[in-house]
Amino acid sequence: MTAARHLAITMGDPAGIGPEIIVKACQRLRSRIDAGDLRLIIIGSGGALKDAAAHLQTAIDIPEVHADDADWPNLCFLQADAEGEPIRPGVLSADGGRFAFKAVEHGVRFAQAGRIGGIVTAPLNKEALNKAGYHYPGHTEMLAELTGVKGSVMMLAHGNMRVSHVSTHVALQDVPKRLTPERLRYVIDLTDKALRGLGLKQPKIAVAALNPHAGEGGLFGRQDIDVSEPTIAKAVADGLNVLGPIPGDTVFVKLRAGQYDAVIAMYHDQGHIPVKLLGFEVDPATGRWQELSGVNITLGLPIIRTSVDHGTAFDIAGKGIANERSLIEAIEYAERLAAGAPRA
Repeated sequence: MTAARHLAITMGDPAGIGPEIIVKACQRLRSRIDAGDLRLIIIGSGGALKDAAAHLQTAIDIPEVHADDADWPNLCFLQADAEGEPIRPGVLSADGGRFAFKAVEHGVRFAQAGRIGGIVTAPLNKEALNKAGYHYPGHTEMLAELTGVKGSVMMLAHGNMRVSHVSTHVALQDVPKRLTPERLRYVIDLTDKALRGLGLKQPKIAVAALNPHAGEGGLFGRQDIDVSEPTIAKAVADGLNVLGPIPGDTVFVKLRAGQYDAVIAMYHDQGHIPVKLLGFEVDPATGRWQELSGVNITLGLPIIRTSVDHGTAFDIAGKGIANERSLIEAIEYAERLAAGAPRA
């Protein structure tokens, strides 16, 4: 049996909670790593990784390797770029954005060469990224350009809540223009493919309506009637199990109840709010979130990429209280997708 390829864990912005959750995840997954059941290469700032390990008082050994080494140990670290001034937790800087980009760039090249099974990304800071001269709205757009694809799709997952998006980082006023038959069918096809890659043989997909009550016969807009309905009908005729458009105020309740395997949301907040509402656990006494769960999966790339479903959390970076659950879930999703993907 051929050993599983490494997964690359990109650190994201070293000033955020990425280094901390990476160390914690490696500790939690240590038995699997030692057994060779899971192989990870961390890419980012060595200084930030060592500082996080020291702060957490862990003796975890993560040896440094080089990109051209013939083989890597089950758990290892690759320096993404030259260190500059020490990166301080919670402090935004161009160096933080530089490391975030360079780590992903290394990961993409390894994935394209077939050296790794996929990429799992810790969070980056968009302001720091742009301050470093990399003008992307986020990971998704960066990965699309690095891999040479024209379009991609964001899917969020929390348990059985899987939500793909027709549009993401655009102004709400521009959303109706993004809903075209071509884009919707693209999202439907990629969602179906991803669900099959996760082991679902006959996935059922619901398309959320753009307008209240799916337009109410045209009273509240015609996009659901003129665009979504015929596109869904064509997908069904082609053998896919797609329903809708279904009003947004009920479709996610039905998804949670297991009536669908995934929902296609029309825009960022429509899809993000229900997933994050369930994924974030809040301490009622303090009002602070204690734990978060959820995974961001990029569909449409020639490589596998999953990510945590949270940001850099500069406000708690370096305090030792960040939760690694979302990162572990992202690793598990990447494993499942990589297991069903052909080798390069």
